[in-house]
Order: sequence, then structure tokens, then C-alpha cells
Amino acid sequence: MEKVIKVEGMTCNHCKMAVEGALKKLAGVSNAVVSLENKNVTVSFDEGKVTFEQMKEAIEDQGYDVVA
Repeated sequence: MEKVIKVEGMTCNHCKMAVEGALKKLAGVSNAVVSLENKNVTVSFDEGKVTFEQMKEAIEDQGYDVVA
């Protein structure tokens, strides 16, 4: 499954790497690609192994805000 998550506060390559890295560490996430221009991250994942709440928490733990 693929989901686009709006994220506020990402401004640079470090932000991109932090969010992508945090998401890719989650069991069930196969890929995460940040678009700084669109202020979002596209996550490919197995919905049976990881929840939106877990992905949201991983992003927020890096210091960014998930916009519902």
C-alpha cells in the first residue's frame, strides 16, 4: 500500500534524510520518499505490519509535524 503524508517543518536535505530514515526503520515500511517542495512523504508499506499512528509517531519523534 502507498500513502502520502503531509509533513510541516521539513526544509532541507537533513530533514529529508531524518524523516525517510525514521520511516524505513519501521517493520513493514518498504520505502519512504520525501518531497520538500510538496511538504510530504510518500510511504510504501504493508498495512498488516505497520499503522499510520506508528508512522506519524516516527515522523514526530524527528521533530516534524504531521498534518491530518
